[in-house]
Amino acid sequence: MNPHIKRWITGIIAAPLLFLIIWYGSEEVFAAFIVLVTLTAYHEYNRMVFDESFSWEKREGMVIAFVIPLVFFTGDVRLINAVAVFSLLSLFILFLLRIKESSFDINSLGRVVLGVLYIPFAISHFILIRRSEDGILWIFFIIVLAFSGDIAAFYVGRTMGKKKLFSLVSPGKTVEGTIGLIAGSITGCILFQVFFFTALSLAHAAILGFLGSIIGQLGDLCESAIKRSSGVKDSGSILLGHGGLLDRLDCLIFIAPFVYYYQLFLIS
Repeated sequence: MNPHIKRWITGIIAAPLLFLIIWYGSEEVFAAFIVLVTLTAYHEYNRMVFDESFSWEKREGMVIAFVIPLVFFTGDVRLINAVAVFSLLSLFILFLLRIKESSFDINSLGRVVLGVLYIPFAISHFILIRRSEDGILWIFFIIVLAFSGDIAAFYVGRTMGKKKLFSLVSPGKTVEGTIGLIAGSITGCILFQVFFFTALSLAHAAILGFLGSIIGQLGDLCESAIKRSSGVKDSGSILLGHGGLLDRLDCLIFIAPFVYYYQLFLIS
């Protein structure tokens, strides 16, 4: 089957389910969904950065990846900070207790710490956004920002792309595709503001579209760097035509915290 057709089939199936969860699901249902997404993405991360053998680091990371979204759901900043600090301390202490030879590799600890900060802490900002004023609209705004740009980048890059953007990390990305991504995100954000989210000013929508598209592209490149370093093409195969879940979340992982703190400091 043509890979482009596979992408559209996945989108047609996934989009209504995602809409139902966001629009009709309670805050508890949405948080449970984020927990599931986080654990799936973290499992894919484990498979990329560790081998298939048993590893305590993989299990410890999964436990923390489960706990963090639950803590974010409380909305207690003090508790979130405490979990962040004690997660780091616990990982370091547990690593220390496992040292049994004079020669040991601390890189495994670094992979866990990176994974915990990169996936559960970043993704859990969706829970904070959902709990904020107009939270449902903000969630849809982020999705429109990410995927309107992604679709524009795909077709502009495919038809007009010539100059490579960052070939050492992602050979398929082009400067022309990135310009299309930025234009697509800005257009999508403005249209969403005009028709659905009038409480948000047009200026903020345009700024978020511009900056969010760039930050999302950087998130995409960072995930590509992890894959390239690990020697894999996709983070997984759970999504037909799209690869792994982390391959679809890469830009959202960066966009969600950016939009949350932009809203918190510049709009609220």
